[in-house]
Amino acid sequence: MELSPPSVAGFENISRYWDKINNTVAAKLLPGEYYVTKENEMITTVLGSCISACIRDKISGIGGMNHFMLPETSQSRLDEGRESVVGNATRYGNYAMEHLINTILANGGKRKNLEVKVFGGGKIIASLGDVGLKNITFVMDYIDTEGLLLVSKDLGDIYPRKINFYPQSGRVRMKKIQDLHNDTIALRESQYRRTIKDVPVVGDVELF
Repeated sequence: MELSPPSVAGFENISRYWDKINNTVAAKLLPGEYYVTKENEMITTVLGSCISACIRDKISGIGGMNHFMLPETSQSRLDEGRESVVGNATRYGNYAMEHLINTILANGGKRKNLEVKVFGGGKIIASLGDVGLKNITFVMDYIDTEGLLLVSKDLGDIYPRKINFYPQSGRVRMKKIQDLHNDTIALRESQYRRTIKDVPVVGDVELF
């Protein structure tokens, strides 16, 4: 089935397909990606220690989801005294949240109408350390600091999660995955962590 272009410009690189099971267009997110839509479609992802924030304007129905992880800064670079590296983790989390929110606002959403649901931060593999907990702490502090309306959350535990988000209705279907090969998710997240490790955030972040 041939899909129409994304309803919001700039998301042509996101993988979209016709989901036969849910009978809808679906946008599939990988770590580091986000997607915003004005249409009646689904956004889906699988989380390990990463976090996804599902945010929408409850009046207009425009909304989106991100999939992010805070990068870690090596002790050697901290010892070098490179101030630009210190705080990079928080900046990255802010970047992931602000770009999602700002894209919603730029396409007709209103901040006073935003509602948020957050998921993820599971400790699926012991060798990943406490990155999931750091992600959870960040996103909860962010929501509190920015005064956003949190209507639902499912965080922590030891299981991966599959998330299906329908921005127009605000509905989220979440499944804790106990029979999936966790090493696949862990490998993907480990590769992602290596990619973002010690890399400065590129691009401007508009704070509101």
